[in-house]
Amino acid sequence: MAASLLRAAGRRRCPAEVLRRLVSSEAAPERAPSRTPPEMPPFDHQPRPYAGMGGAEIFEKRKAVLGPSLFHYYQKPLNIVEGKMQYLYDEHGKRYLDCFGGIVTVSCGHCHPDIVSAVVEQTKLLQHTTTIYLHHAIVEFAEALTSKMPGNLKVAYFVNSGTEANELAMLMARLYSGNLSMVALRNAYHGGSAGTIGLTGLQTWKYPIPQGEIHHVMNPDPYRGTFGSDAAAYAKEVEEHITYGSSGRVAGFIAETFQGVGGAVELAPGYLKLAYDIVRKAGGVCIADEVQSGFGRTGSHYWGFQTQGVIPDIVTMAKGIGNGLPLGAVVTTPEIASVLSQKIQFNTFGGNPVCSAGGLAVLKVLDKEKRQAHCADVGAHLVERLKSLQEKHESKIFKSPFLFI
Repeated sequence: MAASLLRAAGRRRCPAEVLRRLVSSEAAPERAPSRTPPEMPPFDHQPRPYAGMGGAEIFEKRKAVLGPSLFHYYQKPLNIVEGKMQYLYDEHGKRYLDCFGGIVTVSCGHCHPDIVSAVVEQTKLLQHTTTIYLHHAIVEFAEALTSKMPGNLKVAYFVNSGTEANELAMLMARLYSGNLSMVALRNAYHGGSAGTIGLTGLQTWKYPIPQGEIHHVMNPDPYRGTFGSDAAAYAKEVEEHITYGSSGRVAGFIAETFQGVGGAVELAPGYLKLAYDIVRKAGGVCIADEVQSGFGRTGSHYWGFQTQGVIPDIVTMAKGIGNGLPLGAVVTTPEIASVLSQKIQFNTFGGNPVCSAGGLAVLKVLDKEKRQAHCADVGAHLVERLKSLQEKHESKIFKSPFLFI
């Protein structure tokens, strides 16, 4: 059904429109045999009665007053009105297990009491001020965050999203290196602004605008990639691209350690070390996009790049850093950070007291509740169950030792 819809839609519609049809009510339902849904385990939380606008009314008003580029899941979109830890509740009080985590954002659980308390208490005292004044929250948060970083990654800039973080990292790379060309991977996603759309290597997300001095090299996908798990072959392609497709000098190289939007794709083992060496020899800096893979989600390591045995020059992060707060960060070395002092660099909401208090609370919860170890345990369980399915089917349905939990 989905394949036939894609063929029909492909003759008339752009890929983004096809995606919206597949996940929205425009797509005709496939008939599946009825079955009794599994019973949810007990959970000690009673959602509040909801007396707000109904889902049908919201849906109609949303189409009238919000941009038409928005899409939704399910033929009848869910009206989610409450969340508690791993569960969400709709307008009728029905409970759902949230396996998506707010698009890989809710790292500690919905409405975690420690994080809610930190945000509420700070809001009562001071909701907003900027970095032109002193405030303890941003300093405490920066100290806690940079203490999690290896090497000389000791300076933080705070922003409001992963897109902003990657924009700022690209600016730093260009200023520090004195070069313009950025190298990114095919199949990557780095944001939706004009600049980060250029870095993104997925045509579904790219509007037809100039993308600047961006070079996309082969994605080192060990499962479907051209060279399989041969990291050296993929790295050689990076070197040849810089040699023959640029001036020979680049500003930087950016990569997700695990491509999230591209399908939870890990990189070939050892690839980043080889690619980093090549890029640094060409005058560039190396950026790790940890927006989706950071904060212990791999289970084995706190940061995704640690699975490749490298230390980047710049690390960008968002999503799980705030457990739902609009919060992002760029962490780099003091030397690279200093290039922004050439001009005025300012972010009105970056590092505001409320988000800083919430971000610090997130770091504390991750440690106190041993969330990284929990990811390792749940990940190991899923790997075991997936491997049991693999044994029953001829096709290779699973290969990665890492899972985004």
